[in-house]
Amino acid sequence: MDFPSGPIPLVTGTALPLPGDDIDTDRIIPARFLKGVSFAGLGEQAFADDRRELAGQHPFDRPDHAGARLLLVNGNFGCGSSREHAPQALMRWGIRALVGESFAEIFFGNCLALGLPCLQAPRAVMHELQALATAAPTAAWELDVMARELRQGDRRWPLTLADGPHGMLLSGRWDATGQLLAHDAELRATAARLPYLSGFRG
Repeated sequence: MDFPSGPIPLVTGTALPLPGDDIDTDRIIPARFLKGVSFAGLGEQAFADDRRELAGQHPFDRPDHAGARLLLVNGNFGCGSSREHAPQALMRWGIRALVGESFAEIFFGNCLALGLPCLQAPRAVMHELQALATAAPTAAWELDVMARELRQGDRRWPLTLADGPHGMLLSGRWDATGQLLAHDAELRATAARLPYLSGFRG
């Protein structure tokens, strides 16, 4: 599975509509799946309780939404606890970006730290997008992060994303681990000059 890295100017793929306001992190990934020592396997458990309750009718179980990369949501998505496991589960299921009415602040930050863009659109627009994705689940979409725009065919919808997160996604500054690895030589040189990391005797 490919995970986000570096600058993220564009996300393409099919879209999965997930209607409903106030979908919290406990629904995205139930607490019992937080006991593992790694995030591996969380994708299979995304929305586990909702999916079991709907007996195969949940959007994440519909065969025509398999492989979707864009998640279309409504208001206050990702509210509740601050668990990083929620965006991890979505990412490991295959989601690479979200478009919604609004996102809980901590969830938004956790998504940004993983390279999952979260862009916003008004409620009426989100209902339109979700209806289109439901009617044509295999249609190709383009989320242009740089232009802050969603496209499907010849149709375009302007989206919003604050300048700070926008700049981080386009420059790759969201990827803290990648930045550290890219500056390995400088980090080692700095560490060698620090007495408490090199040659320190207490």
